[in-house]
Formats: sequence, structure tokens, C-alpha cells
Amino acid sequence: MLKGKKIVLGITGSIAAYKACYIIRGLIKAGAEVQVVITPAGKEFITPITLSALTQKPVVSEFFSQRDGTWNSHVKLGLWADAMLIAPCTASTLGKMANGIADNMLITTYLSMKAPVFIAPAMDLDMYQHPTTQQNMERLKGFGNQIIEPQSGFLASGLEGKGRMEEPEQIVAFLDDYFEKKDLKGKHIMITAGPTYEKIDPVRFIGNYSSGKMGFSLAEECARRGAEVTLIAGPVNARLSLQNSQRINKIDVESCRQMHEAAVREYQHADAAILCAAVADFRPAETASQKIKRVGQEMDIHLVSNPDIAAELGKMKTGTQRLVGFALETNDEQQNAEKKLAKKNLDFIVLNSLRNEGTCFKSDDNQISIISKEGRVDYEKKSKQEVACDIIDALVEILQ
Repeated sequence: MLKGKKIVLGITGSIAAYKACYIIRGLIKAGAEVQVVITPAGKEFITPITLSALTQKPVVSEFFSQRDGTWNSHVKLGLWADAMLIAPCTASTLGKMANGIADNMLITTYLSMKAPVFIAPAMDLDMYQHPTTQQNMERLKGFGNQIIEPQSGFLASGLEGKGRMEEPEQIVAFLDDYFEKKDLKGKHIMITAGPTYEKIDPVRFIGNYSSGKMGFSLAEECARRGAEVTLIAGPVNARLSLQNSQRINKIDVESCRQMHEAAVREYQHADAAILCAAVADFRPAETASQKIKRVGQEMDIHLVSNPDIAAELGKMKTGTQRLVGFALETNDEQQNAEKKLAKKNLDFIVLNSLRNEGTCFKSDDNQISIISKEGRVDYEKKSKQEVACDIIDALVEILQ
């Protein structure tokens, strides 16, 4: 949600100043407009020419840019910005900000800023742990500023990574999260994702090509919007981003029966469920305890029906709960999707078609239609992250 946002990036005299280039690149890639304000000490570590080339804007450093009376207005910058980010921020700059010592362009811009301010400290551990630094950070927090620190764990000998600047991609993600819509705050969303594997013997199974990418994108989109998310995932290689993984309770399963058990249990506490998993409809009636050896030219496997997760949750659904299903079809798409919508008591169904090349299994893109009792909405081919936004927008409308 950084698209169109105006960001003032403050850079101070730290060895981590070179990382500002990666921050700028990440912000611009996300659609933001960046104006750099750098301290005189900051220019000792990175040149304004480099920063200007990245932002396509002149770098602001001094109050007066020329000797003809032209001056840089910190007040205008404070009114222009949607956010101010100071990264890296040294202990010296922290102290000046906390005490209003306006002796350079960066501090005067900070004092004039009407938008939220984010601070990424950068210093050695001793300086970081000093009571003065800690007091300054607490004071800045009290003024409403947000401190971005590394999301490191703890070592027996002390705090790991404290004092060093957070990595650029995480800083950009922090700002992106701040501006993200929070229209699912307070909601609990359950999502199923990936395939299920139905064992034939210890080394063989019945499965499908589902990568889990769509379900994982849905889980992350819900988390970004403030929801508590339970993700029930079949065996996939997909991974959650570090930014959102802490907000998502991931339950790993393998078979349909395991997914069914988890889904029935978790849906009782959910406001909505999105059934994105490609669940096997059948499983072998018997699973061999040892690898089946080849004997003769044929082998028969007797299959029995698996539990219908969508149908069971549809029966469980209360008046306040919502249920979203997926339909992957190869023919008669509309007719088959409408039958599933009614039969399984879904609020809407997301239709995929294998006739749309470069979508569905293993792809990073998808092209969907959303079908409900109110009708059908068709969408263009997009990345699965963008498709997740469309689906969650539709869910939010019926959760209000």
C-alpha cells in the first residue's frame, strides 16, 4: 500500500548509510515517491549524486542550496510527506530529535513533520544499550514516533542484533504494513491450501499439482489486513514471508482426513473460511505397510470417498460465519460452480479454469471469476498476490 505515498528519507552519518540505496529501491518499487534529506555527516558515507540518481530528485542537505538566496523549506517537506523515515539513525541524531536540537536540515524537517515518523537506529551495541540512548528512544516513542528494530531472537549472552539497523527489505515491509488496509482487524480467518497426499504405500501416493501459492497469498493478505489467520496447509514448498509469518498459525497436514479434522476444529472459532486447498476426493481403501513390489503387468487400487470438507463446513456454518470455496474446472465451468455454490452452502465461489493458460497449478499468476447468488464478476489475469487482494475485497464486503 505504498503506491503513491510520499516518503521523506532521512540519512545520517552511519556506516549503514549505504543501505539507504536498497531502501530507496524498495520504496520506489512499491510505488512510493522518495525525497532524501541527508546530514552533513551522512555525505561522508554516501554521495548525494548516488541518492539523486535513484530518487530522480535533488538531495536536500543544507538550508541554502545556492548563494543566491534559494533555500530549502523544511516546512514544505513536512506538509508534503505521507511519512518520514530516518534510516540509518545514529545515537547523535536520536539525541537531537529527542531534545529538539535543530542544528541541521534533517532535524528541522523532523520538527516540522505532520506525517508519521519511523526511525531505524544504527549504532554499536554499547551505544545502543547506554541509558541515555534508551531514554531518548523511549522519549521519541512517547512523542508518537515508531522505532524499527531488528526482529532478532535472544542469545544467552545478551540481545542478538540490537543496535544494528534493520535490513532494508524489512524496513520497507514495515512501512508497507503501516499503510495497509486493516479492514479485517479483529476477524479470525481460516484458510486451507495446497494438495493432499493419499498414501498407497510408504513411498507412493495419490496427489495433484497444487503448489499452495494461492492459499499462502490469501493467508498473507488477510494477515496484512489485520486478521488472525489459521492456515491449514497440505505438503507444499511454499513459504510465508518473515513479515507475516508471526501473524499466521500454520497447521501442517498431509491427507484429506487430517485436513478435514483440522478444518472442522478450527472453523468453530473462525469468522470465515476460505477453502483453497486442492483436496483429493478419493483415497486408497487400504494402505500397504511396505513398498508394493511389481508383480505382473497390472495393479488394481480400490478407492473410497474422502470426507467432503466444504459440505461439512457448510452444514456447520452459523448465521454470522462466512464460507468461500474454490472450483477448478475443465468444462461446464459456470454450471459446475453454481451447483457447488448451492450444494455446499457457500457465500461465494472462486472459479478457476484450466483452459486459461499460465494460471492455476504451479503458476505465479491466476485468472478467476467470483460467483455468488448476486451474479458473476470476471477478473483479468494477475499475479496470485493481486488475485488474493480481489478475493479478500469480496470477503470484506460480506463480513461487514
